[in-house]
Amino acid sequence: MKFSIGIPAYKTVFFQECIDSVLSQDFTDFELIIVDDNSPNDIESFVRKYDSDKIRYFRNEKNFGALHVVDNWNKCLSLAQGEFFVLLGDDDRMRPNYLSEFARLINKYPDCGVYHCRSVIINENSEPVSLTETRPEFESVYDAILQRIMGNRHFFISDYVYRTSTLKSNGGFYKLPLAWASDDISSYIGSMQNGIAHTNEPVFEYRLNTHSISSNGSLYNKLAAIKGEEEWLNTFLQKEPQHAVDVILRENIKNQMKVFIQKKKIQTICDSNANNLISLVKWRLKDTAKHLSFQEFCYALILSLKEKRKYQYAS
Repeated sequence: MKFSIGIPAYKTVFFQECIDSVLSQDFTDFELIIVDDNSPNDIESFVRKYDSDKIRYFRNEKNFGALHVVDNWNKCLSLAQGEFFVLLGDDDRMRPNYLSEFARLINKYPDCGVYHCRSVIINENSEPVSLTETRPEFESVYDAILQRIMGNRHFFISDYVYRTSTLKSNGGFYKLPLAWASDDISSYIGSMQNGIAHTNEPVFEYRLNTHSISSNGSLYNKLAAIKGEEEWLNTFLQKEPQHAVDVILRENIKNQMKVFIQKKKIQTICDSNANNLISLVKWRLKDTAKHLSFQEFCYALILSLKEKRKYQYAS
């Protein structure tokens, strides 16, 4: 079997669209694995609507929840029988040529452990609103990391296809709270040996909606994930690159790292306090772990003021 598509399912609001998009693929050598994370929604009733031998349905005895959602990602992976693995969000969609385009890319770059496509961003009405950036057809892991920390890249778990054996041999998807940066790091790990191949054909549709994990979750869990991402990057940068170009890129990454992490923490804290300055100050007083330096806190305060004024002006 060529592809395994895993859906860690919990929400049902766009779930039928998601399943329909998989079963409408013009490349048919695949299986669809649906792992119901003990959802209070009736996931199984949606699955029963389909008379397809491609679907394998499982229900977790206990809910992993948003904090440990990567565990459900890896549950999907553990069930995969295909040579390549896709993790699909339960509210996102594949375009009909998703699998065939990746099959073409895999044939062209047969040694890669990770492949990527351009994405269309859609809204809650399934209307396209924007496109993600173009990327070079092939690049090293150092190129990928540098472009990400410079703010030139969007990351969605479902616009990546992994060689199943590579992902499993690396322990599955890298676990961080709320899956924050888990998609980034998992792609970095998978592309360390043989780089990553991209197609600029936009065959994936990522849905912006208020139900996503990114829109929710504890501030402390998000900050813990940022710390975990920073620690992984610092460990990775201690390794000696094999190529002269990567030596230069590694130094560039090191030079950008501090600013990248600071900006991420400041923006996360600002967003989580919903432009409420009093809430932000209270959070700082309770921040016994000192997630932010005083300087970073001041930046967060200034950013909150700017966002509040922008909101007041728009109203």
